[in-house]
Amino acid sequence: MSGHSKWATTKHKKAALDAKRGKLFAKLIKNIEVAARTGGPDPDANPTLFDAIFKAKKNSVPNDNIERARKRGGGLEAGGADWQTIMYEGYAPGGVAVLIECLTDNRNRAASEVRVALTRNGGSLADPGSVSYMFNRKGVVIVPKDGLDEDTVLMAVLEAGAEEVNDLGDTFEVVSEAGDLVPVRKALQDAGIDYDSAESSFLPTMSVPLDEEGAKKVFRLIDALEDSDDVQNVFANFDVSDEVLAALD
Repeated sequence: MSGHSKWATTKHKKAALDAKRGKLFAKLIKNIEVAARTGGPDPDANPTLFDAIFKAKKNSVPNDNIERARKRGGGLEAGGADWQTIMYEGYAPGGVAVLIECLTDNRNRAASEVRVALTRNGGSLADPGSVSYMFNRKGVVIVPKDGLDEDTVLMAVLEAGAEEVNDLGDTFEVVSEAGDLVPVRKALQDAGIDYDSAESSFLPTMSVPLDEEGAKKVFRLIDALEDSDDVQNVFANFDVSDEVLAALD
């Protein structure tokens, strides 16, 4: 889930303790399978697969599961599903725009689950194109601070095409054009800087500020969407202050 970055970071930290860890594992494994099917099973020749495997390892997905997913996706082992990527657009309470990225082997089931999650939580489906224009596809790398300062990170990635480095509290968020994601990630590796994930994401071009009550409703809706096995990512254009986040915690 990506909206207000600090909230994303909070959720990232909680992920390891989350009861939904099994769901997270399943989604990371699906990412590996799709990346291997799309670009081949060799992570050295397939940057998307490299990043999918890296993120899975960072989230403690067992190596056996990772390897099986890579082989299934690459056609080296039987049993891979015919995953399709579908993007739904919608609105959450308070006029917050939502992009819902699904990875599914059953379009009808995915559409039904997304619709139900939205309508039961005060949201609604939107027509294609009515929400997506409020987002830009970007490359996003999350770097744990671990004693690093912003200037060190910025100097490492500037020439590789990074546009900005944002301080999210415990981590830095390095943003680039989606096409510059691999050079930026490699620049961090060359500089010996550890990172948690490198992936293509949708960042909002404008955001809707939320108070405590509005934030509760939006987070409830996003949790309901993410509870679906077919939903891979949820992107939203809300903004929540640190004070509201602290109150919710």
